[in-house]
Amino acid sequence: MQQTVTFDLDRALAFAIPSRSARGRVVRLGPALDQILAAHAYPPAIEALLAEAITLAALMGSMLKDPQAQLTLQTRTDRGAVTLLVCDYRGGEVRGYIKYDADRLATLPEQPTLFALFGEGYLAITFDMTATGERYQGIVPLDGATLAEAAQSYFVQSEQIPSLVRVGVAKRDGRTIAGGLFLQHLPEGELGRERLHTRLDHPEWEHVAALGETMGVDELAEPTLPLETLVWRLFNEEQDVRVLTDTPLARGCRCTASYIASVLEKFSLEERREMADENGLIQVDCAFCATKFPVPAEPQAAG
Repeated sequence: MQQTVTFDLDRALAFAIPSRSARGRVVRLGPALDQILAAHAYPPAIEALLAEAITLAALMGSMLKDPQAQLTLQTRTDRGAVTLLVCDYRGGEVRGYIKYDADRLATLPEQPTLFALFGEGYLAITFDMTATGERYQGIVPLDGATLAEAAQSYFVQSEQIPSLVRVGVAKRDGRTIAGGLFLQHLPEGELGRERLHTRLDHPEWEHVAALGETMGVDELAEPTLPLETLVWRLFNEEQDVRVLTDTPLARGCRCTASYIASVLEKFSLEERREMADENGLIQVDCAFCATKFPVPAEPQAAG
């Protein structure tokens, strides 16, 4: 009798290790990621880079308690092959887009370094909290080997919380699978002290980080390994590991004809006429999903 293979894809799992004062999250993306990548014919190096960025967005964004809050990752680059990378997470939905210089990319090796792709680049991480109207942003240089290392630097430098971030991207039967692991020391925030000092006060974080470092990128991107199994492999000897939340993930592009029309309504009729083509339509392209929305420049009479 043939055994049925079960795939664990497009979800995020949060967990905590109380005895080690640590929390974590694992994610794995499959069909949702393929939908995003299929919108553009990206070269392999660009495709892998965007897959990593979207996985990071899912890792960090799924920590947000407000379902309407949004996390955005965006790069700022100079003289690199990649001119723009932006992706975001909101309410379990992820999306992303890359602009690149094809001529510059053609001069790079098959697996270019982060510096070759971005040059002197920076990663901006922005949290938009809808419930309170607050916005938090941190900017870190893209001076590591991967985007995951840059994101890890953000939490250590900007948030002053010891953290570990790992991402794995692989091709399985022609499809892209990506997985990520995010571990973090629980912040104490003691009055008058930087939270980074918890690294010295609580050596158990070193133990958690050391275990996290053993997680292979191939395991993170293996669709047949349940996320719970990944956590169990790392921390099965701990006294107590608690699963906190299970979040389904999906590709989510918020562009619709009605939304775009509402944005264009903010322009004057004269401005809209200047934007329109010979048929009186304003052609709006969504960079995220590569969909074109023809919107009439003139107000439509009610039928």
